Amino acid sequence: MSENKDPQVPASGESVESVKFVYDFTEGNKDLKDLLGGKGANLAEMTNLGLPVPPGFTITTEACKVYLDSGEEPAALRDEVSAHLEALEAAMGKKLGQADNPLLVSVRSGAKFSMPGMMDTVLNIGLSDESVRGLAEQAGDERFAWDSYRRLIQMFGKTVLGIDGDHFEDALDKAKEARQVTVDTELAAADLKNVVGTFKKIVKKETGRDFPQDPREQMDLAIKAVFESWNGDRARLYRRQERIPHDLGTAVNICSMVFGNLGPDSGTGVAFTRDPASGHQGVYGDYLQNAQGEDVVAGIRNTVALAELENIDKPSYDRLLEIMEILENHYKDLCDIEFTIERGQLWMLQTRVGKRTAGAAFRIATQLVDQGLIDETEALQRVTGAQLAQLMFPRFDEHAKTEQVGRGIAASPGAAVGKAVFDSYTAVKWSRSGEKVILVRRETNPDDLDGMIAAEGILTSRGGKTSHAAVVARGMGKTCVCGAEDLEVDTKRRRMTVPGGHVVEEGDVISIDGSSGKVYLGEVPVVPSPVVEYFEGRMHAGADDADELVEAVHRIMAFADRKRRLRVRANADNAEDALRARRFGAQGIGLCRTEHMFLGDRRELVERLILADTEAEREESLKQLLPLQKRDFVELFEAMDGLPVTVRLLDPPLHEFLPDITELSVRVALAEARQEPHENELRLLQAVHRLHEQNPMLGLRGVRLGLVIPGLFSMQVRAIAEAAAERSNAKGDPRAEIMIPLVGTVQELEIVREEADRVIAEVEQATGTGLKLAIGTMIELPRAALTAGQIAEAAEFFSFGTNDLTQTVWGFSRDDVEASFFTAYLEKGIFGVSPFETIDKDGVGSLVQSAAKAGRATRPDLKLGVCGEHGGDPESVHFFHEVGLDYVSCSPFRIPVARLEAGRAATQSAGSDHR
Repeated sequence: MSENKDPQVPASGESVESVKFVYDFTEGNKDLKDLLGGKGANLAEMTNLGLPVPPGFTITTEACKVYLDSGEEPAALRDEVSAHLEALEAAMGKKLGQADNPLLVSVRSGAKFSMPGMMDTVLNIGLSDESVRGLAEQAGDERFAWDSYRRLIQMFGKTVLGIDGDHFEDALDKAKEARQVTVDTELAAADLKNVVGTFKKIVKKETGRDFPQDPREQMDLAIKAVFESWNGDRARLYRRQERIPHDLGTAVNICSMVFGNLGPDSGTGVAFTRDPASGHQGVYGDYLQNAQGEDVVAGIRNTVALAELENIDKPSYDRLLEIMEILENHYKDLCDIEFTIERGQLWMLQTRVGKRTAGAAFRIATQLVDQGLIDETEALQRVTGAQLAQLMFPRFDEHAKTEQVGRGIAASPGAAVGKAVFDSYTAVKWSRSGEKVILVRRETNPDDLDGMIAAEGILTSRGGKTSHAAVVARGMGKTCVCGAEDLEVDTKRRRMTVPGGHVVEEGDVISIDGSSGKVYLGEVPVVPSPVVEYFEGRMHAGADDADELVEAVHRIMAFADRKRRLRVRANADNAEDALRARRFGAQGIGLCRTEHMFLGDRRELVERLILADTEAEREESLKQLLPLQKRDFVELFEAMDGLPVTVRLLDPPLHEFLPDITELSVRVALAEARQEPHENELRLLQAVHRLHEQNPMLGLRGVRLGLVIPGLFSMQVRAIAEAAAERSNAKGDPRAEIMIPLVGTVQELEIVREEADRVIAEVEQATGTGLKLAIGTMIELPRAALTAGQIAEAAEFFSFGTNDLTQTVWGFSRDDVEASFFTAYLEKGIFGVSPFETIDKDGVGSLVQSAAKAGRATRPDLKLGVCGEHGGDPESVHFFHEVGLDYVSCSPFRIPVARLEAGRAATQSAGSDHR
């Protein structure tokens, strides 16, 4: 590679053969995650810091991508691996798998973004029938050597050879039953030697071949298995869930083995520099004596708290704390660390910026600011709108009458209620049927991912804060309680026995509190989150009763508000919603849907309008509706005094204001059969038939209604104008904006605008009040977006209606497609996320961007906003900031999320890490 070339990107025209595919740990650094993956980059960084990292090397993500694209490894890869292996052997003074003094290595995956447990790892590569004896002699421990060998065959068989892991687990269980012991560590060397023999027979039976004895063949096959695990079902599912791109590939880390299963003076553990659940500083993590790393995260054996290591091995404990401080100060963030102690020698196996709960994210960000490690701009990048939304979820009412039946480790906070299910398949099946479920397992493994996603929460009887269930749940923001040892989980009989003998059968409702670790029978009522109470103004940051989480949220939000350019408005249709939105920080109303004002006790007036046979009947109906509409707007302008209120004129088709056609038909038929008077029902039925459309979404609605029903839009404009005049005369400050929906051509807007201007002038003259009512339109049709330059000639503002724009661009009817084929599209990777949830930047987004540009080319002061549901979606908010919109509008409870993301968008640094 040339010296001036970025090692992450092959030079233009460079052949695959000339690219370097393998890097020693001494060659990389933490900034090469694209190339070396997160694990490899951080191993290199720790090596550069002089920390005790076992020697090794990393095969790059580029090699993985070549393999996945072609089905073959790059031609140069084998020679590069051989060269680095020889250097490793020279450094260690031993050779891979040699009989008398074997070098053993681990083969681990490591993608750019952390995907805990989703891809493959194989430990103890290099063991064989010959080298196991050499390892025993080298270590002076025959039991350890045979335990390591059985682990290799078990992991290699499942991971590389694709053998069902239950075959190995069942054989191991039978060996423990024969010896009448309960844990692996109680099996003697002779027992483990027999287990190895059984495992080898399983390999032969299931694959038709013997377990490979050539250590290089073991390593090469394991490397390919790690490459292939990138496209495994669970890895793809996890990436879809976390919105990680599918084209990154994984690196492969070849690391010389260090052993935590050499006896009581050895062990393995996971440490956090701060509590990933709460954010509090202290000693957090798990440790397991006489174990290898997979034992900790698998939750098979219950660990001890990391603090216990001080009593077990104080020198290693003290050194670990020193390293934890070094790493946190170096990375300036919470670090998640894996380590092994081999006969009193501490080794660092991994570090990464740790996943954390939403509450911990806000606390840690402000703590690091106070410690001077990061500034407020960086703190804003350390939290997300999705995390803030989690903090706004309700929590259990601590004053409610409850029946607590167990308590585990509070692994990931939240209040989750659902029916107990005992396998992932059932969790997914019941969830798709609309049931809320809690996934209950002894411990989870990567195969449980789809069930974990489907469940409201996860409960396990084994494992700690660093178990698979805990780590994955925290990453997903899913409520989780782990290690509830008093609960006896029987997955085969699909039941859980709680202290006292009560049995929870599948389908029984339970509640789990991920903040306290408590488990309850039945449904526990919930109360609002303190964060919501803060936004509602019922809890004040800095007050005695405000907790540190509220204080942290307050500080982050204040900084976001200072930095953001995008204003945030609310979708609100009445004074109550408007006042709530204002408390949540709304800077106006971006969408008031007037159709919601026509329901309830006004439906009869609307029916009269629709049924009117003469102009006089229609005018009378409109005359009666006018004061009611005016009252609505007076209340709304009062609630939002001094802030803009965008009122959308009537949008939906008229049949939505009439009774259901089937219901009406039955009523008419019954009345005729009973010879009862039914003239009004008959007229309604005739009107329903007359107004019936095959596809109402594309029919007589929006501006089209205003053009074909004389006086309808004029009545609404008059109501808005009179309400604004009344508020002005009462010393208020109404800032009304009139929005015309579903415009597809400038001529439609010009006709409606001409009539609106006439009505406004009449109100001004009648009230003696000067009114400044802006008139604009929704851009929700492709044609409107494509002719935005023309439409801007008659519009003072655009508001992008991205719900309908998405439907019309994609040709989707949202109500139909989400239930019919969206699930399949998401599973097949056609969608990374629903285009109704996050804006489709390439299609819908490009129309928004071009329309904004064309509109402002015509009218430089054109105000631009968005009022579809995308206005409250974190990722979409960043897009709207980038294309230069002035504001987003969303539901009241999404306003804080939009405010935060607007601040993050304004301070976003290029290439910030995925969290």
